[in-house]
Amino acid sequence: MKEIEAAVEGILFASGEPVHIDRICLAAELDRPTAELVLQKLMDYYSFERRGMRLLRLEDSWQLCSAPEYADVIRRAFEIRKPAKLSQPALEVLTIIAYYQPTTRAYVDQIRGVDSSYTVGLLLDRHLIEECGRLQVPGRPRLYRTTKAFLRAFHLNSLEDLPEMPGMEADGQLRLAEDGSVLDDANA
Repeated sequence: MKEIEAAVEGILFASGEPVHIDRICLAAELDRPTAELVLQKLMDYYSFERRGMRLLRLEDSWQLCSAPEYADVIRRAFEIRKPAKLSQPALEVLTIIAYYQPTTRAYVDQIRGVDSSYTVGLLLDRHLIEECGRLQVPGRPRLYRTTKAFLRAFHLNSLEDLPEMPGMEADGQLRLAEDGSVLDDANA
């Protein structure tokens, strides 16, 4: 029985989201009454032993979550962690997508002058950008835009809060000097 409990606990922990009882039954090769018995036993154990997590039942799904009595400590732990820093190339790609969205990877590559496929993949994995359709041209390249996670990460309420890009004209084009530097309105 301990092995079954451990397997069910592992499923719930790895998911991070509610798991339907039918999925637990199928994965652990249990009938529903046995699965519910195991889940109830785990729920009672976490509560009785005053563990740092609880097992919640949400209709026909189950989810592991942190114990409410430790909410303040958990909140403090996440407030002091340092967010992962973005590399210079990632910031460049993110800036281009933020200001020119929706845009294609080819357009980002054209502006940067280098292949950005790895960096775009990294930003997709971090949920700072997302695919938002395909351009209606031959090859139908993917279009990318920033996400709500991008707004949260950079403490923005909306894209209108992005700072003005120097040299950006009303037509959305940058004006560059012959040496490649960005011209601002005064130098144009």
